[in-house]
Amino acid sequence: MTGVKEPRAEKRHLILRQVPWRRRWCGMRTDVEKVLGKIRPALQADGGDVELVDVEGGVVKVRLTGACGGCPMAHITLKNGIEALLKEEIPSVDRVEAVQ
Repeated sequence: MTGVKEPRAEKRHLILRQVPWRRRWCGMRTDVEKVLGKIRPALQADGGDVELVDVEGGVVKVRLTGACGGCPMAHITLKNGIEALLKEEIPSVDRVEAVQ
């Protein structure tokens, strides 16, 4: 023994399991809010907005409001705009769903 403490390698793999899954997704929710903040000005310029409803696993649920809520192009905005940006910046996002 040299008196130098060695790292406790056996506990490194337990860290993720010890954090409750709800807390892990809370961090993801914060990241999603930040990314939505980047696209929000473009939506607001056209009289619409996006509201984060929930994050369940890799599924992000949003509500399009204002002009975006009734727009026939809302699906394209959701998939090609919001979902594409979220997937690019947060790899754990699987899909984005619109809710009423």
